[in-house]
Amino acid sequence: MKHSRHVVRLAVMCVMALVFCIGLTAQAQMVLKLSEIHPQGYPTELADEEFARLVNLYTKGGIKVDVFPGGQISGDEKVVIEQVKIGAIAIARVSSGALGSFNAQLNVFSLPFLFDSKEHMWAFLNSPAGQKMLADLAPSGFVGLCWYDGGARSFYANYPINKIEDLKGKKYRVMPNNLLVKMVEAMGASAVPMAAGQVFSAIQTGVIDGAENNPPSLISFNHYQVAKHYLLDEHLRLPEVLFMSKIVWDKLSKDQQDALRKAAAETVAFQRQKWDAYEIEALNKIKAEGEIIIPVADKTPFKNAVKQLIAEESPKFAETLKAIDTLRPKK
Repeated sequence: MKHSRHVVRLAVMCVMALVFCIGLTAQAQMVLKLSEIHPQGYPTELADEEFARLVNLYTKGGIKVDVFPGGQISGDEKVVIEQVKIGAIAIARVSSGALGSFNAQLNVFSLPFLFDSKEHMWAFLNSPAGQKMLADLAPSGFVGLCWYDGGARSFYANYPINKIEDLKGKKYRVMPNNLLVKMVEAMGASAVPMAAGQVFSAIQTGVIDGAENNPPSLISFNHYQVAKHYLLDEHLRLPEVLFMSKIVWDKLSKDQQDALRKAAAETVAFQRQKWDAYEIEALNKIKAEGEIIIPVADKTPFKNAVKQLIAEESPKFAETLKAIDTLRPKK
């Protein structure tokens, strides 16, 4: 009888110990939400997924990152950024143009024709000055993890556009960013700040005449279906940012923080490779769908239109502009 009670007691203790261990394991894993406005298969979304995989690997399962693509949490990057700031969303991938409304120094990327090329942009982003900009997101309530490629942005519309004069008097969507509004207006058009998810129907219904973005976005948002004319003036190169809520970040251990930084850093080359391939694929698909692509051989008229704007805004970014100019390729 005593032996029987001992066996039962031992079995109960084993079950309790197992439950306790399972409870500890469940408590040990932290689940973080990552918001992405682009759909599955888009270069930044693929990088998000790779980041999630590496985070799980480097934290030995301690942190699980759940990626929500296609604007599932919110199709508006501004709303997502606000949610990250208060810690409601842990991580997000957004355009630096959208984040510029929350951290003024990032608005330097909204200056038209800032970089001579993709190589010039990455020389800066990888430099101490570029990495410092990520670190300087902290006072705004964010932790910058890494930069991603966002390509070059150009104008597209539902009517023929061949030169800068064709923008005059027309309505073009921009991200909610005052400097982008000023840029489009300096080129003669009326700027309409709007979330990316609203652009398709706005062009389709004539609320706006066009927008400005990179080739992959024309495909991912299906804008090529309603805007058949693409003027490749490449007026902007807005890098993308993978960043995190400082509120959530401060709850992590030093080892966890190091693991997230390591994971993010290792996704950069991955994202750039995916971007380059997808950009070519997007342009080919746009052409195949019958969109009229107009390359701009001479960008002088566009650059002249924004000269005054650049002169007015440049003093705000003197130190950064000096660093960018130092890295400008020799001609």
